[in-house]
Amino acid sequence: MNLNSLALIALALAAIPCGLFLLNLRAYRRLANLQSPIKNHLSVLIPARNEEQNIRRTLEAVLANRDCDFEVVVLDDHSTDRTAEIVSGLACLDPRLRLESAPPLPAGWCGKQHACHVLGRLARHPVLVFIDADVRLAPDALARMGGFMERKAIDLASGVPRQELGTFSERLLIPLIHFILLGFLPMHAMRRTKLPALSAGCGQLFIARRDAYEQCGGHAQLRDSLHDGLKLPRVFREAGFATDLFDATDLATCRMYHTNAQTWRGLGKNATEGLAAPGTIGPMTVLLLGGQILPIILLALAPMLSGYGLTFAVAATAVVYLPRLMAAHIFRLPVGGALLHPLGVMALLAIQWQALFRHLAGKPSVWKGRSYTTATSPAPLKSI
Repeated sequence: MNLNSLALIALALAAIPCGLFLLNLRAYRRLANLQSPIKNHLSVLIPARNEEQNIRRTLEAVLANRDCDFEVVVLDDHSTDRTAEIVSGLACLDPRLRLESAPPLPAGWCGKQHACHVLGRLARHPVLVFIDADVRLAPDALARMGGFMERKAIDLASGVPRQELGTFSERLLIPLIHFILLGFLPMHAMRRTKLPALSAGCGQLFIARRDAYEQCGGHAQLRDSLHDGLKLPRVFREAGFATDLFDATDLATCRMYHTNAQTWRGLGKNATEGLAAPGTIGPMTVLLLGGQILPIILLALAPMLSGYGLTFAVAATAVVYLPRLMAAHIFRLPVGGALLHPLGVMALLAIQWQALFRHLAGKPSVWKGRSYTTATSPAPLKSI
């Protein structure tokens, strides 16, 4: 196979996620502004383990929400810092907020899934909103999400908040969330069916109907998983319930990690349940290397290409960068990370392969001071 043929192949591989990304932009939309008060009351449920750096600002943002009735329940998951003290102080000032303590973590459970399971049982209202302790909601977020659930025949919905980024690794890797989500999920097909294979979500932010959550088993069905962003929608869809996605860029913000090392470990902790699953990592490596990195390599070899080969390489490179630059504008992401897209893809693949090798070697993932042996899953790649 000569370089000109490789250029054509690279163009085809790059066109697949680019075309799907552009198609999905028509489906992955921001929620409409509230036209009338929502009927249902909401329970905002926040698992918190050693979150003294985040929890005050998170709760102040939630409690600033308007145009809806809600409660906020924080589950202190055996924190060793001031998390419980901060929440307790705020609860004294606002009766909508209450602090609960997590029971001991049962064997076989992931800490977050157990905390969310307990929170679901403590909730008092028919609509459940699960957010991470580092997610800041906009003042109209709850009303708009609640309105969305009332208008749509949806049982679980999720959105990716605007990602706040600091370190080089964050800027390089975190924006790939949108690229993977929109570039490899046929969103229109997801909405037309309830196929578990089309499960997708972001673990930072979920809203669910309580009756559907209880009927399908909720977080209890993914007790040993570190990947609720992918697994919770799958649980709902396997039980015959509908799930959906929305753009949460203007509804919430989140900074997942604060150091380069945290970013690397964080993206690797649940990789074997998504991108790094044994049956998935091979095909995805071919797609990402061939479609996102090979075009740039071929462009660097321009003198060795014929006229049509160079045309293919230039077109492939343009197709590689188009979705990333559009995502940077639409989702308020750094342009620098988009320009370094091939490097980001290489780093992402390195994390996935490292996670798989660690899993095969029997090495556990460590997160929030707890050690877990993660499962490998053939689940499709709809969330990272």
